Amino acid sequence: MVVKVKKAASADCHRQDSVQLRDGRIVWIRPIHTADALPIAGTFHLLHEDEIRKRFLHPVKALSDDYLKRLTEPNPKTDFVVVAAEAHRPGMALIGAVARLSLDDNHKSAEFGILVSHFISGQGVGKILMRRLIEWCQQHRIATLWGDVMDDNTAMLKLAESLNFQREAMHTTP
Repeated sequence: MVVKVKKAASADCHRQDSVQLRDGRIVWIRPIHTADALPIAGTFHLLHEDEIRKRFLHPVKALSDDYLKRLTEPNPKTDFVVVAAEAHRPGMALIGAVARLSLDDNHKSAEFGILVSHFISGQGVGKILMRRLIEWCQQHRIATLWGDVMDDNTAMLKLAESLNFQREAMHTTP
């Protein structure tokens, strides 16, 4: 999925927003914090296999220390990670969703990845997080945001379409 990022009114993508979900729960949409590594690692086993497969494109049993470090300590020049978390301080809050982007080598495009757990899926969180990634791209003059999405990930395909992403077929060689 690919979207050409258009210039828009600047918003602070690093802000923290309190959001009431459709079911009445409150979550904080905020940049990831180093202290979030422990809650993310500690609850990873609660995710369904299919959630993990759709995010990582293959089965993953646990997150490595290296991956957690890169996720929770993003390089501010090339990476951005935003979470939907309980209204507690980082390290104490459960994380219900994570969205990240990383600049490509050309620094004109960025790849995104997003995982919204079944605990808060269907509440509009994915759209909020993706909009925050798009804001970051706008602030950093990134022309294109793209991500690999499996054909059976209908929720992500629908979300991407609602945000004007375009579907492009991938050609792989044997």
